[in-house]
Amino acid sequence: MQQLQITILTLGSRGDVQPYCALALGLQQAGYQVRIATHRNFESFVTQLGLEFAPIAGDIKELMNSEEGQKLLAGQRSKLISDELLLEQMQDGVKACQSTDVLIFTMLALWGYHIAEKLAVPSFFAATVPLSATRSFPLLQFAKATTNPILGVLNYASYLLVEFLMGQRSQQVINRFRQDLSLPPLPWLGTRYRRIVPPNLAALTLLYGFSTALVPKPIDWSEKEQITGFWFLDQAQNYTPPPALIEFINAGTPPLCIGFGSMPDHHAGELTQIVLQALEQAGQRGILLSGWANLGVAHSRSSWADQVFSIDAVPHDWLFPQVAAVVHHCGAGTTAAVCRAGIPSIGVPFFADQPAWAQRLANLGVSPEPIPRKQLSVKRLAVAMQQVVKDSEMRDRAAELGQRIRAEDGVAQAVKWIQRHL
Repeated sequence: MQQLQITILTLGSRGDVQPYCALALGLQQAGYQVRIATHRNFESFVTQLGLEFAPIAGDIKELMNSEEGQKLLAGQRSKLISDELLLEQMQDGVKACQSTDVLIFTMLALWGYHIAEKLAVPSFFAATVPLSATRSFPLLQFAKATTNPILGVLNYASYLLVEFLMGQRSQQVINRFRQDLSLPPLPWLGTRYRRIVPPNLAALTLLYGFSTALVPKPIDWSEKEQITGFWFLDQAQNYTPPPALIEFINAGTPPLCIGFGSMPDHHAGELTQIVLQALEQAGQRGILLSGWANLGVAHSRSSWADQVFSIDAVPHDWLFPQVAAVVHHCGAGTTAAVCRAGIPSIGVPFFADQPAWAQRLANLGVSPEPIPRKQLSVKRLAVAMQQVVKDSEMRDRAAELGQRIRAEDGVAQAVKWIQRHL
């Protein structure tokens, strides 16, 4: 019997792409051929996992470091993806989906919807943050749950409004692409208001790769919205840490880990100084993950050597169980990894869904109140560092949350649902 070919269209940073690689490996183990279509700069990452790769235009690091990207990080309106790049990405997506039997597309590759319509194959939408319309909370503000009926109407409307505005912004290029695919143009109000929807998209299953321990399923979501649990890519067993890192970890009490993942920061020196001085005031040691923010790259004081260890990146599932807490930007992937490790967080959100994850952790009592990047100071960070180390109740709650997360198998649940709907 011939294996079904599944293509996953996923764009964004490493944190955006990695959960879908975990899902792909789960599908591969279940007997499917799986192809990851994403930015070319992730080709080696994907292929080293034993997955097939297909390139999609655009380098997210360059885009986030661009003027438009910095506007986005600053909370301003920005069009990160130009119409020209969007069209190129969609055309690459068509090439990537040749011979595909099943298609999975994500939020940053939402145009996969049109390719799925053209191919008329079983399709799934997958995401690591809640995006389906609900009365429970506004779009990307899932830490603000309510049962107030008036607020519920406003919450639901927030999804429709953003969907409409996004559709209007790209409507011309989308309909041009659909014309190239010999598909009819979408109505002015958008996809939701189509009179005739293809069968493979009318009953679209939405797979959510996060845990109900962090975001309970809204009561007005239907059976087609499935929250499976987080999709973790386990890398610890294949990681060989530098001896100097092991020596640093074992040289004293568990250090704090500080890193902001794929968030570029044009004030890296200033950010590094805030972190170093906060560690000094809190009397803590720290492991700095430089990432795209270049954290720790600029520090030169030799006196920091006993207190701070800098490294570009370390697999979270190897490092986090060995540290006392993590200071992070609260991206979905990092948030999941910290929760699974059963340790407290200090949230320093930048934009998008990060403030919601940061506030959700605080609401659960496993983190102090978030410190937005714009409001980050030595004093606020030092106080938070002391709190996560000394607050035994917070640490106990984090440990309990970790046990619950580790008991879940999000990838297995997602594979189960995909198999059920094929």
